[in-house]
Amino acid sequence: MRKLSFTLSLLFCISILYGQSPHGKNFVVDCSKCHTTEGWKVDLKKLLFDHDNTRFKLAGQHKAINCRSCHKSLEFATSKKECLDCHSDLHEGTLGPDCSRCHTPKSWIVENISEIHRQGRFPLIGAHQLADCRACHISGSTRRFDPLGIDCYDCHKANYLATSKPNHQQAGFSTNCVQCHKAGSAGWLAGNIEHSFFPLTAGHDISCTLCHTNGSYSKITAECFSCHATDYNAAKDPDHQHLNLSHNCLDCHTTSPKWKPAKFAEHDGRFFPVYSGSHSDTWTSCTDCHKQTGSYAEFTCIDCHEHDKSRMDNSHDEANGYQYNSLACFTCHPTGREEGGFNHSQTQFPLTGAHTSADCAKCHIKGFAGTAMDCNSCHKAKYDQAQAPVHTTAGIPMQCETCHSTIAWTPSSFNHGTTGFVLTGGHSRIAQCADCHKGIITEAKRTCVPCHQVQYDNARDHRLQAFPLDCLACHTVENWQAVTFDHALSKFPLTGAHIRVDCALCHKNGYAGTPTECNSCHGTNYSTAQNPNHAAAGIPVVCETCHNTTAWRPSVFNHATTGFALSGGHSTIVQCSLCHKGTVLNTRTECIACHQVQYDNAKDHKAQSYPLNCGMCHNANNWLNATFNHSQTGFPLTGAHLTTLCAKCHINGFQNTPNTCYGCHASKYNSTSNPNHVTAQFPTNCEACHNSTAWTPSTWNHDSQYFPIYSGKHKGKWTQCSECHTTVSNYTVFSCIDCHEHSNKASVDREHQGKNGYAYNSIACYNCHPRG
Repeated sequence: MRKLSFTLSLLFCISILYGQSPHGKNFVVDCSKCHTTEGWKVDLKKLLFDHDNTRFKLAGQHKAINCRSCHKSLEFATSKKECLDCHSDLHEGTLGPDCSRCHTPKSWIVENISEIHRQGRFPLIGAHQLADCRACHISGSTRRFDPLGIDCYDCHKANYLATSKPNHQQAGFSTNCVQCHKAGSAGWLAGNIEHSFFPLTAGHDISCTLCHTNGSYSKITAECFSCHATDYNAAKDPDHQHLNLSHNCLDCHTTSPKWKPAKFAEHDGRFFPVYSGSHSDTWTSCTDCHKQTGSYAEFTCIDCHEHDKSRMDNSHDEANGYQYNSLACFTCHPTGREEGGFNHSQTQFPLTGAHTSADCAKCHIKGFAGTAMDCNSCHKAKYDQAQAPVHTTAGIPMQCETCHSTIAWTPSSFNHGTTGFVLTGGHSRIAQCADCHKGIITEAKRTCVPCHQVQYDNARDHRLQAFPLDCLACHTVENWQAVTFDHALSKFPLTGAHIRVDCALCHKNGYAGTPTECNSCHGTNYSTAQNPNHAAAGIPVVCETCHNTTAWRPSVFNHATTGFALSGGHSTIVQCSLCHKGTVLNTRTECIACHQVQYDNAKDHKAQSYPLNCGMCHNANNWLNATFNHSQTGFPLTGAHLTTLCAKCHINGFQNTPNTCYGCHASKYNSTSNPNHVTAQFPTNCEACHNSTAWTPSTWNHDSQYFPIYSGKHKGKWTQCSECHTTVSNYTVFSCIDCHEHSNKASVDREHQGKNGYAYNSIACYNCHPRG
């Protein structure tokens, strides 16, 4: 019976496999890898199927999830393997489709932020390593990571504008922050300022404002005297001004925090050794020897320590030409030593090094007059006999001092850097010049390949692939074998996905003349693109306009560069073809070009001749929320106009609507009787007396221009203009004597008895009482 059951099960499996398998016709895995004869239910503990043999190896969290979480359908052959097939793109396309650049199957938590940043345009160094991602990626809270600018100023503009010590704006500082600050430092501190143009050493390690006194941080002169003129003028020991000493302070002083003691360093070499030899530390002030403060050319030797005349006379009794005076002392003892000697430093050939102990006769063979001063005149035999290298055949010049010094003839001290080819790395370990200079040093090549042609020819693919002959593009002088080509030194730095591309994919025809434009490699992508059809739409072949090296999709075209930034409702448009009907060339940017239908269907737009400039009332965020800004016209709305219906003014549409008060309020002008504007011939510029808040009361300023009737004694004493202006057609005529206490002539005459020039008429009243 058991055998029969097994047979039936086996037959059932076969029927399923070759008949109606739930896993689809393309699934050929043995059923027993997952199922048993005991039933179709899969026991995961007894599962023999190895997922690692499929296109998708299980790792991390994928090992622990239920199969049906990924395989929604039992047709396993149709399952997809890309992350985005199962996981929603929370970054909304801003980081490309390759999730593995940041995430691993182990966890969604990103553990290598710094490493990821090094692959992009902005490696994290200094304080950026500890910064919160959201401080730069402002949209990071919604998990979008849109491309950012990489200049410091893009993020730190607020720091630049807020800085007051010094005020960067007023000082005209560059917005290129790295000119003063170090990107790798932990903060903006002044200690990070790059001040190599004037090293802040010793005493110059002070507050910036001590030198930059006027608030300007533009370049100032590096001359000491520009800051220390006061110190120069105040110096009395010696008196710098009186002696007209050099303004080059560094002749005597250093940048140490102490201005004193000064040390005239050239005194020992050019004149007399006072800082070395027997005179070192035996004096304290220049005036110890230079008694004549007005002239430092004068000096005394016989006024100090052991120079007693009687003793000096006795000790020099056999000295030829001896005299007891300072000049004679210096002539025989130019270095301050007891033994006499000739002061060779006063000639054109000061003695240095081994020359100081040489016998005079070795150089002055034919006497002292006309002795040659060039090295070769004495050392020609050494030049002729030199073997490493052979000077004569190598064409080495006869200027011995180029390689040798007076200290010792060997070893030579030739500075190869003066040739323009510094010996570093492996070159610094070369023992013999002849290893590079094959018999001659003139016209020696400075490029690598003249010496390393053999290595180039024997190297794999160098000739076949037409590698450039500039060896240093890949090799270093430190280690020939350590090849590290820095593509950034070429005209095409590698970024994004290009970093991991095999060289041969781009350099198919060798390394010379490889094109750098994207379309040269991605022409197929361009010609096959359908959304939109690039060729039909006339999209330029400059791929980098829309695409980047991180991922070909999604494209990141910055529409703002066209002069039409996508904002509001425009930013949610998915397909370019919704606006660009078949072409991207010469696309109109005015609203009406796309929204003519909305204009035609809108209430009153055609009837009222609304302008075709939709942006005057509508915005891209909400088409229906129309808010026209009347201040953009020649008639800003104020006062009561703010609540007036448009149709009350725009009776005949929106074109040629009058913008003067009289244009709308002529009827009020004509019907006004107090005063009668027409009869009084008032001007039609209503705003002279009225405002938009209310038509009445008028704002005619009678008090300041003419006679105070709204203030003073006449306030509240009248109701109609005609009470004073009795001639209704002429407001220049007025009456003072027809009202209240002025109507009784006899009473007014008594009050003005004795008043010079008094007359009982309105003009006279006004002349004496212009303010009432």
